[in-house]
Amino acid sequence: MGDSTEKQERPSFFRGVKAEFKKISWPDRQSTLNQSVAVVAISVVVGVIIAVLDYIVQYGVNFLTSI
Repeated sequence: MGDSTEKQERPSFFRGVKAEFKKISWPDRQSTLNQSVAVVAISVVVGVIIAVLDYIVQYGVNFLTSI
């Protein structure tokens, strides 16, 4: 429980995290903007497709239940 090896591993872990964090290559501002616009546009298109399919299914169910 109170092993000294457990306490020695923590600084090593944080040094490893710091070393890995320095390896991250962050995208530039223009790339981030382009990707954000793409995500929003695709989300809107998928939302419209789902809404149209929902309307068609709703119409079909209403048609079948009115028979």
